[in-house]
Amino acid sequence: MLDFIYYPVSFIMWCWHWVFGHVFGESSAIAWALSIVFLVFTLRAIMFKPTVKQVRSMRKMQEFAPEIKKLQKKYANDRQKQAQEMQKLQAEHGVSPLGGCLPMLLQIPVFIGLFHVLREFKPGKTENYFFSERGVASYIDADLFGARLSNWITQPATELAKFGVDRTTVVLVAIPLMLLASALTHLTARHSVSRQNPDAATTQTAMMNKLTLYVFPFGVLIGGFFFPIGLIMYWLSNNGWTLWQQRFVYKKIDAEEATKKAVAQEKRAAAAPKPGQKPTQPRKRPATPIAPVTPEDGATASAPEAKSDPAKPDAAKPTQAGADGDKGGTQIPGLISDRSRSKKSGRKNR
Repeated sequence: MLDFIYYPVSFIMWCWHWVFGHVFGESSAIAWALSIVFLVFTLRAIMFKPTVKQVRSMRKMQEFAPEIKKLQKKYANDRQKQAQEMQKLQAEHGVSPLGGCLPMLLQIPVFIGLFHVLREFKPGKTENYFFSERGVASYIDADLFGARLSNWITQPATELAKFGVDRTTVVLVAIPLMLLASALTHLTARHSVSRQNPDAATTQTAMMNKLTLYVFPFGVLIGGFFFPIGLIMYWLSNNGWTLWQQRFVYKKIDAEEATKKAVAQEKRAAAAPKPGQKPTQPRKRPATPIAPVTPEDGATASAPEAKSDPAKPDAAKPTQAGADGDKGGTQIPGLISDRSRSKKSGRKNR
């Protein structure tokens, strides 16, 4: 039914065993152990970019965690409305919850496929998906400190007898691997929790942190009693890769954010005035020139205002009226009085 998973997993493992088999020997336990380890590394390398996107998505969600808390309080009694508003908020920030879960979901079929393939390495089998009868026999004969990679602690005694292995030997080999895999699971979870934003802490996140810190490592330890040694090596290498990947990705993202902050500070420093420098004042707009007044009824335009000369009489002082009887008139320089105009109407006398 799940051959579309079993065949790719067995093919990648077969390729790596072909490589290491030429170095350490076809039936060497080291060659088979490295083929399992590099099967994990190959699949995790394929999922590296989606994992980086997952980390960035989690960082973004932590940034707007206070807004999420406000929505949860506001729509505490309306779960449907709360979910809608959460989707809007995530869309505004460009965050996809499914993108954050994708790398983890992709590891599940790989685990199932490898578990099934390793369990099918049994005495008397003529083939195991991509492995021929010779490959099956080579895996069964691989000796890891007296145990076989297909053995597990709770395996029935009749099956252990077929491999020619006693349970004590399997326990002595499996227990250290189980403890190491469990410790790496705990360290990976601790590193992830330490990078969380305290403002994003909720009841759900606190519960999940406890699960990842203690329950999951304990599950790996208990599961080691029922899983083959080869699968425990899968856990060991997978958790080791995850711990290295987290440190590498977080360090890279921290460096990117530090560079962005430094560039922003440089721009602000360049725009700010230097110490002791007066702030630049805005330039004043030039005054709009006033259009000259056009004299009415043929009067001559006024000449430039003459400078005052103490030796000469002030031209602006009132002068005695002429023969026509005007009193107190003012003579404006540049204008010639037109006596032909009427005194009352201002029109010319004809």
